[in-house]
Amino acid sequence: MREETFPQLLYRNAQRFGKRVALREKEFGIWQTITWEEYLDHVRRFCLGLCALGFKRGDKLAIIGDNRPEWVYAELAAQAAGGVAVGIYQDSLPREVAYIVRHSDARFVVAEDQEQVDKLLEVKEELPHLEKVIYYEPRGLRNYRDPLLLSFPEVEKMGEELAKARPGLFEEMVAEGKGDDLAVIAYTSGTTGPPKGAMLTHRNMLSMARNLMAVDPLEPGDEYLSFLPLAWMGEQMMTVSSALWVGFTVNFPEETDTVRENLREIGPHVMFSPPRIYEDLVSSIQVKMEDSTWLKRKLYHFFLQVGYRVADCRFAKKTPSLGLRILNALGEFLIFSAIKDHLGFCRLRRAYTGGAALGPDVFRFFHAIGVNLKQIYGQTEIAGISVVHRDGDIKFHTVGKPLPETEIRISPEGEILSRSPAVFVGYYKNPEATAETLAGGWLHSGDAGYLDEDGHLVVIDRLKDVIRLEDGSIFSPQYISNRLKFSPYIKEAVVIGQNRPYVVALINIDPANVGRWAETHRVPYTTYVDLTQKPEVQELVCKEVRRVNQELPPAVRVKKFVILHKELDADDEELTRTRKVRLGFVAQKYAELIEGMYAGAKEIPVEAKVKYRDGREGIVKTQLKVLEPEEER
Repeated sequence: MREETFPQLLYRNAQRFGKRVALREKEFGIWQTITWEEYLDHVRRFCLGLCALGFKRGDKLAIIGDNRPEWVYAELAAQAAGGVAVGIYQDSLPREVAYIVRHSDARFVVAEDQEQVDKLLEVKEELPHLEKVIYYEPRGLRNYRDPLLLSFPEVEKMGEELAKARPGLFEEMVAEGKGDDLAVIAYTSGTTGPPKGAMLTHRNMLSMARNLMAVDPLEPGDEYLSFLPLAWMGEQMMTVSSALWVGFTVNFPEETDTVRENLREIGPHVMFSPPRIYEDLVSSIQVKMEDSTWLKRKLYHFFLQVGYRVADCRFAKKTPSLGLRILNALGEFLIFSAIKDHLGFCRLRRAYTGGAALGPDVFRFFHAIGVNLKQIYGQTEIAGISVVHRDGDIKFHTVGKPLPETEIRISPEGEILSRSPAVFVGYYKNPEATAETLAGGWLHSGDAGYLDEDGHLVVIDRLKDVIRLEDGSIFSPQYISNRLKFSPYIKEAVVIGQNRPYVVALINIDPANVGRWAETHRVPYTTYVDLTQKPEVQELVCKEVRRVNQELPPAVRVKKFVILHKELDADDEELTRTRKVRLGFVAQKYAELIEGMYAGAKEIPVEAKVKYRDGREGIVKTQLKVLEPEEER
């Protein structure tokens, strides 16, 4: 049998590894193991069950839910039958779910639980082509009688019956698969408009896995924790593509809010997360250290500076002095090992971050405590990754060098262009966008960047967002935003300055860390809105902005900002489902605030609708103070 598709690799791994652990899931407080043989058996039964329901080669199977073994069973089952998997983010609203199911022409949907089933039943009138919704967590669904619904075990039972009637059918379908068959339609995050369905073949995704593993090899015995949405190409890159290519063990957390605890229990060898996860980890460490004893704080700050000096030596490809190495080893024994143990990073050989830019402060911090954090660069349309840092050749202001078989060049306009076997075949039902994105045989990223003298790629920002200074040079609002977010008190910062006389920002405070600070400093508050408008909190944030301004060229320093009355939220369309800011939408939604800052207003009234978790809507009315960090307060 060929080894060109995911199901073919699963078949190979089941024969090669047999009873070794392929998947592990924490359920009811106990880690349940699934061997490679059991993995293949579930995929076989569910694949044949789909066929019994009428699933055919070329059909689409949409999947929505948290990271669970059933997600990958369903994905590989659809692909084994010659179909295509379509991932949907589990926190999508019903109308967003309806859009993807309708646009992708999915006739079948696999949904995790009652919450996801309810979304589909709410919009089923908009989906006349939808034939079955298959759920795998039955809690709360006992009394549902909709003919659309089937349970996962029921479909597997149907598969068992078909296997008896037609033995060898599954193996025949798997053997028919080819590398150029579509594997997934991955919907983009939608920062610039409605999500587009990127069509990726098995060859696209496996070429990326092969080339990443050539740079950073992993072993079959290695452990990985899958906790980011499987609808995101970054998670597909590890949980599906790389795991099937190598045969390492994928672990699924018990719940989304137990990820940190599960990280400590598993102690993975490799980790992949977007910047927000690493930023949150740094913030939690900073706050906890400030709450610790005087001696621990002193030791932490002293050895962290030692760690920075060692990291900077390695970035510069220099050998730290003997004295510095001894001090760093002492810091590892006294401080760093405890921090890494608390995070679950003790066995971590390498950690990746991608999906957005990571601030240099966060990057240097992790290297200072001994975590081998690497930037990667890529996008959904190139199967997740095209550029990565190499061991021993890390520059924190770059994203590394291209993977094998990948070419990078910079257009005359400064746009990053890519070419590799991992580049997608086009957008589903959107030939115009496909032609534009693949013009000239290169993948057009929409990002501005350049290659330095060592061949490292430097990503500046989205091409349309860069700030052009008076001298003609360009500067990145994202860079300023990342420097601001290194503060434990700033959760999000939207920087505005293109074609403007100076730079302003919209800032979200971190409610947990600022709330803890307020309690420590005896600042009473009631709500999030009340906390944002406390003079003490405003001065706290002003200090953080001033700190960043000192490191920026005068022309791009943040002159004014407001602390927003609400957190930016994906449900309000201010963030994508991968937690990236939708800059155009935010700039339009908060245009009055932005124009007010440029008009010289001292306070700006706001009245905004807020959507609560239970679907209710409320109105927030307040006055937002325009803060000028360089003014003495």
